[in-house]
Amino acid sequence: MMLLPSLRSGLCKHAHAGVPAALASAAASAARRGLATHAPGAPITFTQAPESKPATLHLKSGHSFTGKSFGAPRSVFGETVFTTSITSYTESLTDPSYQGQILTFTQPLMGNYGVPDNSSASSPIEHPQDVDVGAFLESNKVQAAGVIVSNLTERFSHYLARESLATWCARHNVPGISGVDTRALTSLLRDQGSTLGAIRVGDGHDRAPAQSDYVDPMSLNLIDQVSTREPYVIHPKGGAAAARAHVALMDFGCKANILRSLLRRGASVTVLPWSYDFNRVRDGFDGLFLSNGPGSPYSIEPAIDMTRRAIAEWDRPIFGICMGNQIIGLAAGVEAYRMKFGNRGHNQPVVALKSAGDFVKRGRVYITSQNHGYALTPDESKWPQGWQPWFVNANDSSVEGIIRTELDEKRAMVWGVQFHPEHAGGPEDTNGIFEDYVEEVVKMKKLRGEAVAGHGLPEGTAVRTGAPSFPLTEFGTVGQIHI
Repeated sequence: MMLLPSLRSGLCKHAHAGVPAALASAAASAARRGLATHAPGAPITFTQAPESKPATLHLKSGHSFTGKSFGAPRSVFGETVFTTSITSYTESLTDPSYQGQILTFTQPLMGNYGVPDNSSASSPIEHPQDVDVGAFLESNKVQAAGVIVSNLTERFSHYLARESLATWCARHNVPGISGVDTRALTSLLRDQGSTLGAIRVGDGHDRAPAQSDYVDPMSLNLIDQVSTREPYVIHPKGGAAAARAHVALMDFGCKANILRSLLRRGASVTVLPWSYDFNRVRDGFDGLFLSNGPGSPYSIEPAIDMTRRAIAEWDRPIFGICMGNQIIGLAAGVEAYRMKFGNRGHNQPVVALKSAGDFVKRGRVYITSQNHGYALTPDESKWPQGWQPWFVNANDSSVEGIIRTELDEKRAMVWGVQFHPEHAGGPEDTNGIFEDYVEEVVKMKKLRGEAVAGHGLPEGTAVRTGAPSFPLTEFGTVGQIHI
């Protein structure tokens, strides 16, 4: 419960004048804890957000929505999409999977709890097993190309807040528009599908770009823009000696909470660039993990080929999330398609079609966090023998996971999910999947007679130990408009 200072004072002062003692005591306790409109100490930036200007979102379909700008006073192209997330706009905007997209929030009030210090080595839930993964949120920058909101709150209120949403977007050179009828925009996007768009700010904002000027970020290799440039390894709390297993993670745009979810369960994680030749070094690892990422799965053919070979030749567990799930499917011979408007939000129900591990039970419904515009085909007649959908979406019946069904001593578990079990602002219903993955990796390691975690990359290979600064690209590399 957050109380304004004047209200806390008044409740305490009048505790004996009809105000319940318990409520007055709670207010006094809140005051002692130092809850206020922002965290103590200097803000990250003393710079005020740029002055608002008239701004318009133009859609390639010919529709336009005018409001006023916030954040960076510049113009961009992108794919206009919407998310139904009620909270966690900071986690959504730092998710690398939103690279190249103009993100519309259906929740009408945005910015009300500000933005925390993203350089903190801690995590939002302050888990006792957390180590520094390079960012407090999901990456070290605002990843979305632009932001569309209905009502923007400048006077934020949260004890961890350091700056406003507008100032934060401005620092990361990301434009936004407030005052938009996001209900009408969302209805439009649901009817016609995710649509290419352009944010124009300032003079000439009401002038729509030519049809040929719109840029489709899905035609680009967005993963190359967000993947690490060099390998690095992070060990769990207690260091390498405390690791139960050593996992290689292919970075397609990995969210920070995926790393935390593996590290909390005692796995060392070596993060590899998306195009790294994993099969050349695979025997130094106990398992392979394929991360989430932006764009089309067909944009990274080398990763599909790498995964296909690992599935065919390797005897250790492989797991994928979101983009990683699609890469597993394509490597297995399943087709992927671009969805009409995708599934983005923290409230998507999925049904398990097969039990797996100790956590997932067939027939059970799980509420999940999602952000994807592609999915594996639901036509099971096109699925190869030995593979089946693992989950389906209870709303639209889209495939939400894949699992290999034929296992033996040379065929380890290979499975993936389209949703995000690491939650990062959404429901924690499926977080147990990480436990099952690490336990499967440890079990297979023991069956091979190996008592210690894999050594990782070969000795002499250049690899950084510890959390890096997450990869930064030049701001506005996708579809910037110059006006």
